[in-house]
Amino acid sequence: MSWIITKYAITAALVVLVSEVAKRSDKLGALIAALPMVTVLAMVWMYVEHQPADKIANHAWYTFWYVLPTLPMFLLFPFLLPRLGFWVSLGMGALVTIVSFVFVAFVVRRFGIALM
Repeated sequence: MSWIITKYAITAALVVLVSEVAKRSDKLGALIAALPMVTVLAMVWMYVEHQPADKIANHAWYTFWYVLPTLPMFLLFPFLLPRLGFWVSLGMGALVTIVSFVFVAFVVRRFGIALM
């Protein structure tokens, strides 16, 4: 049980760190947030918990393909935010991400990559 609490504490601390740095510096906060900290941390947890190498490698592989459909949201959100407000912009970004995911999944399936 203490291992799970430790994992939660470290993971939560990283999220808090990003939000606190972003309050002080937009660029530095964005840079830290853009780092694949959650993915790297998840892979570290998987390794420490003795998961097979192929499972960890698959995690990295699929993370790459799942990140691609999120990228349009990061362009759309700052454009919509001053026009539509936070929640509508966030919702529209989420919708664009879902549509992008379906599109990417359809395209990469032709290359033998099954995301769904």
